[in-house]
Amino acid sequence: MTDLLRRLFEDAGDGRFTYEETRELAAHDDVAVRRTLAHRTDVAPEVLYYLAEDDDAEVRRTIAGNTSTPARAYLLLTGDSDETVRLTLAQRIAALAPGLSDDEKDRVGQNVHEALARLARDQIPKVRALLSDALKNIANAPASAVNHLARDAEIAVAAPVLTFSPVLTDEDLLDLIQDGPASDRLAAIARRPGGLTERVTDAIVDTADLSAIADMLANQGAQIREETLDALIDRAPSVPEWHAPLVGRPRLHPAAARRLAVFVSDTLVQALMLRQDLSPDAAEAVSTEMHRRIARQSPAEELIDFGPDWRRSLQELHVRVLDTLKAGTSGETELRAAMAANNRTLGIAVLSAMAGVAPMALAVAVQALSAKGLVAMAWKAGLPASLLPDLQRWLGAIPPHEILTSSPESDGYPMEEAEMEWQVEMFCDLEAADEAP
Repeated sequence: MTDLLRRLFEDAGDGRFTYEETRELAAHDDVAVRRTLAHRTDVAPEVLYYLAEDDDAEVRRTIAGNTSTPARAYLLLTGDSDETVRLTLAQRIAALAPGLSDDEKDRVGQNVHEALARLARDQIPKVRALLSDALKNIANAPASAVNHLARDAEIAVAAPVLTFSPVLTDEDLLDLIQDGPASDRLAAIARRPGGLTERVTDAIVDTADLSAIADMLANQGAQIREETLDALIDRAPSVPEWHAPLVGRPRLHPAAARRLAVFVSDTLVQALMLRQDLSPDAAEAVSTEMHRRIARQSPAEELIDFGPDWRRSLQELHVRVLDTLKAGTSGETELRAAMAANNRTLGIAVLSAMAGVAPMALAVAVQALSAKGLVAMAWKAGLPASLLPDLQRWLGAIPPHEILTSSPESDGYPMEEAEMEWQVEMFCDLEAADEAP
């Protein structure tokens, strides 16, 4: 081994090679020599440029990732026949992009921008997708390259910049929407976390794309005109996938909340009730709608004889149970005894006494076939979650597929405490309204 080669393989890169020596090494017949040289960052730009045309793909790939490679070599490498060389180059150039401005005038900047533009048109989608992902969060990435990627035929290429790139202006987004893109592209725009202006959200709504509109409604940063939101609520009863994002929209005006409460699921109405930003009037309107909805429910068959004498009998039984519990008798034991005797009236009296609610409040929950209401009452009574399935099945005749079971995330109960408290209060309110003259 010559002294020059020994120095190459043993040297730590302290710049002891002359320009002539590096030229000699770059032209060496042994590919291992050229590969080793290609890793060095202390080599003259002209030598690195020379290596960018090497016959060996690994040499060219190393040059593509070398931080000292001159920008003019990038243009050469964008047309490399080896895909991995272009992938490495895309990663390298993307790392340079944050330090460049879109109107870069110097030769280095022009070369980098031109290389980006070429890579954005690469025939291999993987190269374009890598570049798109690398540029998606860069505020001063070249606008021409970003726009080209945003219009790419491959969604894997277009989606990153459509969703995240701050380079895309409202005009860019409106042009893209006007071109009638596929649903997945509209959805990518609708999900932009930086927010969407009213011009853009109106344009998305005009496409009538149900999925994209759902994504837009779920986007908390999307600005939606009140008139646009009202129009969507008009259409929403027949579009279930809009219900949850509509309920979750920030700053719902009172009329919108009240209208949503008419047709969304009970769970979503409860979510409306738990919103902290509703005005008192709006909250009362939603509560009224929920009460009206439950009041008009009619079970297929009466589980208990709710005749005129039954109410008085239940009240008297409730008083006796309260005395029994005060004397130290276990409420759970009394409840299990009622279940064993199949005495639903006694079961209501015991459970309501344990929960500290009026017996008719629990009776309303039973009559409404409300699994959530029964679970909430059991929670209020301090019963173990293991009793929930049997209690719902026996007292409320809840169908097996609707029974709520215990959850380890909520200390055994399948509902959040705030929701259970709300259920208890709701059925107590219904009972109070029923008692009013």
